[in-house]
Amino acid sequence: MHLGNSIVVDFEIEQYGPVCEALLTAAQPTELGPGRPNSDCRDQLGKLDSATVFSGQPIVDVNMAVCCESGLWLLHNYLDESHQISQGIHTPTGSFWHGIMHRREPDFSNAKYWFRKMGEHPIFDSLLEAARRITAAQPEDTADVFLAEQAGWNPAAFVDACESVSRGRSTNASLCQAIALAEWQLLFDHCFRAAIGL
Repeated sequence: MHLGNSIVVDFEIEQYGPVCEALLTAAQPTELGPGRPNSDCRDQLGKLDSATVFSGQPIVDVNMAVCCESGLWLLHNYLDESHQISQGIHTPTGSFWHGIMHRREPDFSNAKYWFRKMGEHPIFDSLLEAARRITAAQPEDTADVFLAEQAGWNPAAFVDACESVSRGRSTNASLCQAIALAEWQLLFDHCFRAAIGL
């Protein structure tokens, strides 16, 4: 699924400035596993810092700004580089990026550890709603219908769903990819806005 096929209504890539827009436009389909690093973007990713990511806008939350960098590396399947950044961000949002990276690695038990460490997160309500809409629009293997029926977003349950796909116990790869895309978009948007105080 391409990044532009967004379930998140306000995820318009132009709003993130020219550097992010270029990287978002060049994104490959969302991966559940490690994926292949997007070598076309390696040089651009290597030049990222808060000044370039935010096109000179004042940063009010450095941790959130750095989370955006971690997310962009992860988007282009550079798991090690994303990991090096996220493991140094000792906040719930840093743990969220860290958990996503381990889920994709795949190291499912380590992903769950970081999601437990994270606790609740401000994007959970929006992510739950997105998962409900995605699941309703793509009914597949009923084993993962719980994604639409949860009372609150459960990141460990989503790890289990991704693990089931990885191990061939579920045919819901496209469902999980769509939810992972919504998760990435919501988390990146949250970080970007918090970084500049919106």
